[in-house]
Amino acid sequence: MEEPRDEKLWQLAKKRADFQRSLASYFIVNAFLWALWWFTAGRRGLNREMPWPVWCMLGWGIGLLFQYMNAYGASKKDLVDKEYEKLKNNKG
Repeated sequence: MEEPRDEKLWQLAKKRADFQRSLASYFIVNAFLWALWWFTAGRRGLNREMPWPVWCMLGWGIGLLFQYMNAYGASKKDLVDKEYEKLKNNKG
C-alpha cells in the first residue's frame, strides 16, 4: 500500500522538476540559436554588433531566474512566516 504523500512537499517537488526541465530546454535551445547565429553571420563577421542570441538568453534567463527562486528560494509565505516567528520570539 502506498504511503500518503505530503501535498506541500509534492508541490515543491513538481516546481523543482519543472525548473530542471526548463533549465535543460534553455541550454539546448540556446545552443541551437548560437549555432544558427554562428553559421549564418557570426563566423564571417557580418554582424559586428551584439549577437542576437544574447537577447534570447537574457529574456528567457530572467524568467528562468524567477522560476528558480520560486522552486528553490523562499516563497513569500515562507518569508512572512519566518519574520513573524522572529518578531514573536523577540517580543518576550
